[in-house]
Amino acid sequence: MAKKCALITGVTGQDGSYLAELLLSKGYRVVGMVRRASTENFERIDHLRDDIELRQGDLLDQLSLISLLQDVQPDEVYNLAAQSFVPTSWQQPVLTGEFTAMGVTRILEAIRLVNKNIRMYQASSSEMYGKVRETPQNELTPLYPRSPYGVAKVYGHYITINYRESYDMFAVSGILFNHESPRRGLEFVTRKVTDGVARIKLGLQKELRMGNLDAQRDWGFAGDYVKAMWLMLQQEVADDYVIGTGVMHSVRDLCRIAFEHVGLDYEKYVVTDPAFMRPAEVDLLLADPTKAKKQLGWETEVSFEQMTRMMVDADMARVQAKMSR
Repeated sequence: MAKKCALITGVTGQDGSYLAELLLSKGYRVVGMVRRASTENFERIDHLRDDIELRQGDLLDQLSLISLLQDVQPDEVYNLAAQSFVPTSWQQPVLTGEFTAMGVTRILEAIRLVNKNIRMYQASSSEMYGKVRETPQNELTPLYPRSPYGVAKVYGHYITINYRESYDMFAVSGILFNHESPRRGLEFVTRKVTDGVARIKLGLQKELRMGNLDAQRDWGFAGDYVKAMWLMLQQEVADDYVIGTGVMHSVRDLCRIAFEHVGLDYEKYVVTDPAFMRPAEVDLLLADPTKAKKQLGWETEVSFEQMTRMMVDADMARVQAKMSR
């Protein structure tokens, strides 16, 4: 029997790298789509380079997506590529819309034209809930995005539903709440904290400047969340699912656990700086993952505390390695 083939856009990102590992462990042929760029960052998938195929394609270029699908003939497409850093979406709202909203339409249209039997996963986001209408949030909670990124994700979410219902395509969205790991980008708050802790502990930094310490998020481990993506594409019926832990933590909790892990008191090092406050804050995101647990049989395995310590350990090792060069 031929191997199942999966195409991952955004394969060089945090989720793309964990998903590629998962699919390889399940015997898939894994193809990653990468943009042709002057600087290429394959750090997260370096250990997989011999096991996956990398092909060029671009969410801004419809024809490149069509030819990529014709060439690769995947059974499944996981669309993880996006301009995904919320603060950047305020500086580059149009570009964010092109990648994070219109890019989804281009992929769906390419699938419709090449082979409607390809199953597609769309990475939706808890940022779509924004100014929340109810807590916790489930698949039926009204959306009220509070950033250009959130607005673009809402478009991507609904265009996926539209293609599913209009063309009878197997297209699903995972509404993923915040999920982190040692592979998270340094610009995200969790990595900013764990990297800061490592640098302070090793004497390279004196303080950590942060925004709103009381903002609360439902944080989970990225390695757990990619399992949910795969499970969604194995169902008999295409549907959308909220993926999260159902437990909320504040940025303050994150700081406390991370600093405690290296024997420090966060209150002595963390400074609140208005420069890091968002123009419109999203204060209270909490998942209700009941449907995913019941229908997909999905469960988280790594706790918030375990994940935070894992990230601190990884950043300590990375910073120490740099110092010893």
